[in-house]
Parts: sequence; C-alpha cells; structure tokens
Amino acid sequence: MDLDTNGTAHLLGISAFARRVGLAPSALRFYDDCGVLRPAHVDTTTGYRFYRPDQDIRARLLRSLRAAGLPLAEVTVVLDGDEDEARAVLERHRNTVRDRTRTADATIEAVLRSLSGDGTRTEPGAGAGDGTASGAVTLVRLGGVELASAFRQVVPAAGHDPEHPELGCVLVEIEDGEVRLVATDRYRLSTRVLRPVGAVEGPARRLLLAAGSLPGTGAWAARCAAVTIEAGQDGATLHETAGTASRELPVSAALFPAYREMLSALTPARHRLIVDRTALLDAVNDCGEAPAIVLRLGEDEVTVCLPDDSRATALPAVCPGEQPPPIGFDPAVLAPALEASVGPDVLLEIASATEPVVVRSADQGSFTTLVMPVSLVGPGAPAF
Repeated sequence: MDLDTNGTAHLLGISAFARRVGLAPSALRFYDDCGVLRPAHVDTTTGYRFYRPDQDIRARLLRSLRAAGLPLAEVTVVLDGDEDEARAVLERHRNTVRDRTRTADATIEAVLRSLSGDGTRTEPGAGAGDGTASGAVTLVRLGGVELASAFRQVVPAAGHDPEHPELGCVLVEIEDGEVRLVATDRYRLSTRVLRPVGAVEGPARRLLLAAGSLPGTGAWAARCAAVTIEAGQDGATLHETAGTASRELPVSAALFPAYREMLSALTPARHRLIVDRTALLDAVNDCGEAPAIVLRLGEDEVTVCLPDDSRATALPAVCPGEQPPPIGFDPAVLAPALEASVGPDVLLEIASATEPVVVRSADQGSFTTLVMPVSLVGPGAPAF
C-alpha cells in the first residue's frame, strides 16, 4: 500500500514495490540484508520496509542482472562501480555464459546420439490414487521434484551416531498449511519449507523418517508430477497422486531435538557475507582434508585459507558494515551446506566467531542451514 511519510515523500510498501519491479518481497528483504537495495524508510516499530518510486530503476536493473546469472558480488560492481569496471565484469560474465552454453550443448548432443530409441518409459497409471481422509488421517499433496529436492538438501545434515538414533532421522512437520523438513547432527542444522499443492487435509503431524531411506524415496518421487503423503496413527505412505503406485515411509518413534527453541535463541546476525556459492565451495575444497579452514572478511572480498594463512584464495564478495574477526569452520561440515544450497550466491549471517552461522541461498529462502564454527586452537586443530 502507498504511504505518505512525514508529508515529504510518496513511498510504496514492500508488496506494492515488489509488484512494480517484478521481484518477490522475500528477494527485496534479502537485497536489503545484503546492502544492495536498501528501502527508503523502515518503520522502527513494525519493521515494515518502504521504497521510493524512483528506486524502481535500480531494482529492475538488479533483477535483470540476476536473471542473467550474474553473481551478487559482481552485480554491485555493475550498479555502483565505474563504467570501465562494469564493462569488464559484464564481458567476463558473457564469455563464461557462452562457454557454459557450448559445453552443455555438446553434452546434450552426445547423449542424444547415444540414445538407441528402444528404451522404455513408465507412464502414470490410471485411476484414483489419492484416497480420502478419514478419522485421524492427514493428507498433503506436494510436487514430486520439490519433495525430492528437499530430501537432497536436508539429508546431508542428518547424523550417523548410533548412540543418538534420532539424529539419523529427518523430521517432517505438517502444520499451518506447510511442510517443514528438519535434520541435524549437532554441528549443523538444515531446514526446508515446502508449500503444498492445495489444502492440507486432517490434523497436524510430526513424522520422524529414517534419513538413509530418503534419497531412494526422493528419486522415486522425482519421477512423479505430484505425490501425496498420507499419515495416520499407524504410519505413513507416499502415494503417486496421478496413479496407483506408493511407497511406505519408515517412521521412527524416537524423540527429535527441540530445534525451534534453539532457533529462537539465536543471536541476531551482526555481519553478513554474500559470495559466489560455487567459488566459495571450490576454495573450501582446495584446502584439502584439513581439520579447519578460516574465512577472513574484507570490505569487498573474503579470503579462504588454512589457519596458518597458506592455500589462500581471495574471492569477490559483498560484506556490508563492520567486518568480523576471522572465523573457522570444519570444511567437512561447511562444504555439504554449500553443496546443498541452490543458486549462484550464498549468504552467511554471522553473529560471532563462536556462535552458529546461518547459511542461506539468495534464490531459495525456504532452505536454511546452521553451521557451527570451530575454535582455531594450536596449528589449526578445531575444538568444538
């Protein structure tokens, strides 16, 4: 809705501005957090963001550059740097896109040539496979690919400690019109929220599913246009919504940790880092099998190195505000969090060098991972 603030400016609420420039409100909030597109006014009481109409030029250019796949750290150079820097960034990105296109085209052509033409295809079966809700049964319909993607993202955060079997499970919560998946191994915690296709039928549910079974279940779901979770007192089943096929979901009776209390107790982020996700992942992997790596944040870059400063890689980055002290990570914990994210950029929200760091994607705010830093003691030995 429009707002006249102090009688001096005609401002637009975040929803109205989002419609005007073709960006989602969640994207606008993310770009505010990154310092790339600040609102003109933030209500100190409600936290609501408001924008000037003339900010639409920057917003539309930002949207176009992101649609072209330009990493956020380089978007800021185009938006705020001089013309020569902007041209150099854009030409370099155009060459990268051309190289990727040629590689993809060659790969597809090779696969097409290898097809024999006598392969079989499984078509969805006919007939009703949804079933109807009765008694205490809960039914929720989801996109098959979306559910498979959610399993892929959260399962790596599940634990493998036989003394804590509940950590080897993924919690599936069906409540408030959404489905939330949660997994943790005590050093990281991943959550993904899914929006159902249609209304949820039946009461709220909490299902604890064995993580080891979910990759295969996800591969099966990915071949279905939509799937329906049917959950009752006696267990849960995943049905192919368009046909008659189904898979049992192995439900555990263990007690999952109270993760919501932990999330609510998190210290608000004091520092933010936005960097190319693939480049950061490559830099982490380039450090080999070291027990710890260090991230050193500068004004417009982040350096990834070992605790003794060897194997250093500097990456362009957006680091708004005051830079934090160096922060250490176990690469075996940080790398999977980066691999499970989506999109070209990743945002790290840092409270301090000793508190959980929030890792989330610019392109999918519904997926979040918390990663515990490590203390850098002695010659790079991490102490949890």
